Amino acid sequence: MQTSTVNSRDTGDDDRPEQESLKAFFSAGKGLWGTVSDDQWNDWRWQLQHRLTSLAQLQTLLPTLTPEEQTGALLADQRLAMAITPYFFNLIDRQNPDCPIRRQVIPRIEETHSTSWEMIDPCGEEKHSPVPGLVHRYPDRVLFLVTDRCAAYCRYCTRSRLVSNASGYDFHPDFERQIDYIRRTPSVRDVLLSGGDPLLISDEKLAFLLSELRGIRHVEFLRIGSRIPIFLPQRITPALCALLKEFHPLFLSIHTNHPRELTSEARQALERLADAGIPLGNQSVLLKGVNDDPKVMHALVHKLLICRVKPYYLYQCDLIQGTAHLRTSVQQGLAIMESLRGHTSGYAIPQYVIDAPQGGGKIPLNPDYILSHSPDRIVMRNFENAIFEYPEVPKFRPTLSAAESSSPS
Repeated sequence: MQTSTVNSRDTGDDDRPEQESLKAFFSAGKGLWGTVSDDQWNDWRWQLQHRLTSLAQLQTLLPTLTPEEQTGALLADQRLAMAITPYFFNLIDRQNPDCPIRRQVIPRIEETHSTSWEMIDPCGEEKHSPVPGLVHRYPDRVLFLVTDRCAAYCRYCTRSRLVSNASGYDFHPDFERQIDYIRRTPSVRDVLLSGGDPLLISDEKLAFLLSELRGIRHVEFLRIGSRIPIFLPQRITPALCALLKEFHPLFLSIHTNHPRELTSEARQALERLADAGIPLGNQSVLLKGVNDDPKVMHALVHKLLICRVKPYYLYQCDLIQGTAHLRTSVQQGLAIMESLRGHTSGYAIPQYVIDAPQGGGKIPLNPDYILSHSPDRIVMRNFENAIFEYPEVPKFRPTLSAAESSSPS
């Protein structure tokens, strides 16, 4: 890989080579596809057409496949299909079986192992679906599933039951019924488009969908959840950015787990979106061997801010079947959050959450900074473990003015 010029704000104050590597913006380049023309390589449709989807392709391009990966790739279509764009494949360290990029997209035999607490639908979306393809879990917002397809498939996908159709779920969104439900439900003020990946559909279909939703008076703003800027930055064209700009207020949440995913190509795509006035947030999933390390998380959140993306959520890995090998402890997640608070900008700190099993919704988790709480004071610690007290406000009792107290009842 070739590295772009890195300025002092990219590298921070830590001169250790591994830290500098995490914070640098690398170009993914063409890598193994060096003979492909620039026009083809930068065409997002070409990238989709040439995704790696079979064990045979992997064995050709990644001769260091482990037995666990070989068996996993062979069986992938029994649970969640495998697909990796050439661009994203170039980020894999082909000599390192523990590469954090590799762990996210190459199947392993462990995916066929399930524990008693894992579920097919860990967030209980099915029971909160008033019409197919729409999840109404919170009072004022809905999740609108646009497609079952993604540019590449994360091995820990919460919706692996329907994404890629590998498990035979046969998901087909019904835009008319989904939009009609929102139109008939005035409490819905916020619509999140997800899937699959909404930015994988054509500009024309996306414009139609956004226009229909924007035409509903009680829908105040729209959100899109997408990993396209990371898996397929070629899709973030000037035309797409101009289209999205027409539907403000519109927010975009991306999904990035490791600093290496923030290449110079991804940075340019994110800057195009930001220049179109689209607020950008990032959602990460805490994954064993990927980002369950304070140094990695620091580098990730700092690079996100440089890319004009606010770290938004850090998710504890959902209890999806076959993901035990990728799950790390909640205690480790809290330790990472403690390593961030007070040690970096407030803008860089995501909210650590568990999406409660069976549809309980997002529950925030934070290290314990309150040591005791009595009616008259709070005792708390700061990030350096220094102890402080703060007086509690006495129970509020409204007092009447003299004029009010003397007025007749």
